Amino acid sequence: MARPSEDPQQALAGLLGLGSQSQRKSHYPELQARLEELEAERNRYKWLFENAVHGIFQASLTQGLLAANPALARMLGYAAPQEVLWSLSDLARELFVGGGDELLTIREALQARGGLYGYETQLRRRDGRHITVVMNLLLKPDEPGLFEGFVADITERKLAQLRLQQLNDELEQRVAARTEELREARDAAQEANRSKDRFLAAASHDLLQPLNAARLLIATLGERSLPSAEAQLVERTQQALDGAEELLADLLDVSRLEQRAVQADPADHRLAELFAPLASEFQPVAEAAGLRLRVRLPELAVRTDLRLASRILRNLLSNACRYTWKGGVLLAARRRGGHVRIEVWDSGRGIPQDQLQVIFQEFKQLESGRGVGLGLAIVERIACILGCRVQVRSRLGRGSCFAFELPLTQMPERPAVALPQVQLGDPLPGRRLLVIDNEQSILDSMDALLSQWGCDVLVARGLDEALAALQGRAPDALLIDYHLDDGVVGCDVVEALRRRFDPQLPVVMITADRSERCQSAAQRKAIPLLNKPLKPGKLRAVLSQLLG
Repeated sequence: MARPSEDPQQALAGLLGLGSQSQRKSHYPELQARLEELEAERNRYKWLFENAVHGIFQASLTQGLLAANPALARMLGYAAPQEVLWSLSDLARELFVGGGDELLTIREALQARGGLYGYETQLRRRDGRHITVVMNLLLKPDEPGLFEGFVADITERKLAQLRLQQLNDELEQRVAARTEELREARDAAQEANRSKDRFLAAASHDLLQPLNAARLLIATLGERSLPSAEAQLVERTQQALDGAEELLADLLDVSRLEQRAVQADPADHRLAELFAPLASEFQPVAEAAGLRLRVRLPELAVRTDLRLASRILRNLLSNACRYTWKGGVLLAARRRGGHVRIEVWDSGRGIPQDQLQVIFQEFKQLESGRGVGLGLAIVERIACILGCRVQVRSRLGRGSCFAFELPLTQMPERPAVALPQVQLGDPLPGRRLLVIDNEQSILDSMDALLSQWGCDVLVARGLDEALAALQGRAPDALLIDYHLDDGVVGCDVVEALRRRFDPQLPVVMITADRSERCQSAAQRKAIPLLNKPLKPGKLRAVLSQLLG
């Protein structure tokens, strides 16, 4: 440190290390080394500045761009950095697409926060094109009003994002268009199915009417004493009609089940309500085949749709009678926990083990020429609607057992239904029966069949003709079609005749309509419903039960 007595210039020189030649010489190596370090550092930053991939600049909040690297110039389409050193007014005009308002926003943000990070904006190139960039702007704390910026061109990325968004939009539009096409195709297919169903319903009604008339006439012939040759022809004609009827009815049922047009309507029923009509129907069928039909009926009640459960058992009993040559058929039920297991046994030839599941497929026949192979397919579909599964066990040469389970329930308040008993005598001769149908061929064939059974038959095409034929005297029973002329429904005619003659007038509804509406209408009025083509044996059993 300089002494007070020393000359001030000498003291200053001493502080700077320049006081004497010897002192200056002693400090030269250190200064030279420091200068070289500073030069190397400057060159390194200069190299980084000039060769950086991204644009770098220094700017003043009051003067504009002070320095820029070549990358920024190339990014903006200029040959040298000096060409982009714009003033503030030039920046607003030449560079920023947002103009002066954007510069003001940047300035306020820098002054408020000291920096902007990830700031995305658009810049104007020399050729007039716009590019999208992202900037990091940092206000220098040691030099007020100065800030440095780092710029990355993200135009390609933005274009890629935009293209990706366009592709996504196009894909969504294509998916929406394809979905609409599929929806239209689905709607067209559904409409085609509905049209098919309407056609089948209309065609079935028109086909079943002449089939019904033919069956009744053939049955009338079959009950007469004919020479053997004619009797054989009648029998073969009956078999042909049976096959045509079965195929048509099964095709209609499969179509309705496939379209889910059948819905379950479960209720509590005594088991006798399910077994009694079936026993009455199949007792003469079994006898005609030389078989014995046995029924084991415990005092139990089940919760089910009575009509659908009856259809399952009807198909199973029909198959049992068809495929059994000797012995018998058993319809039985037993309690099994919270369910009732219903079984149909036969003493037929049995089913091979590898065919036990195949038999439930459509048009699958184990023996050619016996049926059309739809009965068990219908059984399986109805079982699914009822929420149960049909099980089968079989032994070759011994027979088969088909079974399904229904929920056990409390006994309903309704009185029990008795199983059919053997009638003492025939209750039909002398009975006065009224037949109402809008098809003259049906009226003629019903007249022939019922007259052959000894009944006094009156026929009519509607309510007015029926009242004229009755002449104020009630019939013993009414046999009526569901669909009559001019949109009249058979149930309405039944109500009119019951009001006029007897509220308990026995009625049998006979129709080719297998719809839910028709079945529900008959069920609500407790009217037995028989489908066309009508089986004479079944009609006789129902009439005998009503009039016996």
